[in-house]
Amino acid sequence: MASMDGAAVNAGTRRFFYGWYIVGVGFLANLASVFSLASTLSVFLKPLTADLGVSRGVFSLLRSGEGLIAAAMAPFIGTQVDRHGGRWMIALGAIVVAMGYLLLSQVETFWQFVLVRWTLVTMGDALMGQMVINVAIAHWFLRRRGRAFALSSMGVGFAKVCIPIVAASLILWLGWRQTWALFGLVTIALVVGPALFFVRRSPEEMGLHPDGVLTPVAPPTVNAARHEKASAASPAEDDVVWTRREAARTGAFWLLVMIFGVSSMGVTGLNLHVFAYVSDLGHSDVVAGTVMSVIASMQLASPLAWGFLAERMSLPLVVMSKFVVQGAGLALAISTGNLFFLYGGFLLYGIGLGGGMVLPEILWANYFGRKSLGKVRGLGLLLTHGLAAVGPPFFGFLFDLTRTYGLSFAIFVAALIGSGGMSIFLRPPQKSVLDARDRVSE
Repeated sequence: MASMDGAAVNAGTRRFFYGWYIVGVGFLANLASVFSLASTLSVFLKPLTADLGVSRGVFSLLRSGEGLIAAAMAPFIGTQVDRHGGRWMIALGAIVVAMGYLLLSQVETFWQFVLVRWTLVTMGDALMGQMVINVAIAHWFLRRRGRAFALSSMGVGFAKVCIPIVAASLILWLGWRQTWALFGLVTIALVVGPALFFVRRSPEEMGLHPDGVLTPVAPPTVNAARHEKASAASPAEDDVVWTRREAARTGAFWLLVMIFGVSSMGVTGLNLHVFAYVSDLGHSDVVAGTVMSVIASMQLASPLAWGFLAERMSLPLVVMSKFVVQGAGLALAISTGNLFFLYGGFLLYGIGLGGGMVLPEILWANYFGRKSLGKVRGLGLLLTHGLAAVGPPFFGFLFDLTRTYGLSFAIFVAALIGSGGMSIFLRPPQKSVLDARDRVSE
C-alpha cells in the first residue's frame, strides 16, 4: 500500500525548503538555552553553595521556582506564539536572558542570585525556549516533523556534550561570575540575529506548503477504525482548531501530561544533582564532567534516530521503548560505583533521554495540529512543568536527610517504568461536537 510519504514525494518537493532555516535557528536557540538548564547549573552547584552559604536542598529550590514560573507563563506564551509567531519572541527572549546572565556575575548573596534567575533568566528562557521553537517548526512540517524536531533538539545535545567540561574549565580559570557573563554574550551572538533574519510564521505566508511539497497533500483523518500503527504515527487533521477546554476534555491530553510530567520530575532532579552524585562517589570533577558529556553525547546522537522511528512506527511503542532504555540505563548506572558500569549506564540513559527531546513534541503536534498547538501545548506545559518543579528539591532534601542520592535515583527508575507502562495506552484524540458556548475564542 502506498504511504503518505510516497504521496508527498510524488507531489514534488523543492530543492531546499525554507523550513530548514527555521530548524537551524531552533538548533542555535536550543544550544543557547542549555546555559540555563539544571545540567549546566549542576556544574556551578558546589562553588555556588560554598560561596553563597546555602545547602544543596535550599539551592535546589531555585530550580523548583524556575519551573513553576515557567509553568505559569506557558499558557500565555503559547497563545502569543499562535497569534504572532516566534520571530520576535525568540529574539527578545535571548536579549532578556543574556541580561540576566550578566547580572548573575555581579550578585553577592543567594537571594540576589535567586531574584535574577527567577525574573530575567527564567522569563527570557521561556520566550526563546523549546515550546516557542517547536511550535514555530511544527507550522512548517507535517510528514517530516520527526526529523525536523530531532535536528533542532540536537542543539541541546551538542551544547550538553561541551558545556559541562567547558563550564568546569571556565570556573577554574575565570571564576563562576565571569563564566555567567561570558554565557550572556554568547547567547546574544547565537540567537538574536538568526531569529530576526530567518524566522517566519508559516510556509503559507511565503507561498509555500508544509514539508516543501509543491502541491499540498492533505494529512490523513484520524479514524479509530484504522489500524493502530497508522493512526498513532500520523498527524491528525491539521486544520482542526482546538480550544483549551476541548483539549482538556480528552483522555489523550491528560495521559500526555501524566506520562511526561511524572518522568520529568526525575529528569530535572537528576540533571541538577548528577555532577555532585558522581563526585560524591569519589571520582574527580573531570570524571563527573565527562559522565555528563556522555549523557549529552547521546542526546546529540539519538534524537534523529528517534525522529525517524516516530515517522515510521507506532508512536506508543516508540515512546515505551524510550522509557525502557532510559530506565534500564539509570538502573545500571546506580547499581555499582564501578566506572565502566557508570559510563555504560548513563550512556543508555542518555539515549533514552534523547527521545524525550523529540517524541513529546511529535505527539502534541500530531494529536492537536498546527492551528492551536501553542495554546494546547502551553496548557500542557503548565501542568508538566509544575510536576517537574518537584524533582530538584526532592533530590536535594532527600540527600540532606540520607546523605546519599541512592534512594531518589531508585525512585526515578520506578517513575520511568511507570511512564513506559502508561505509554502503551496513548491514542489520538477525537474532537467531539460541543455546545456553542464551549467554542468561545481563547
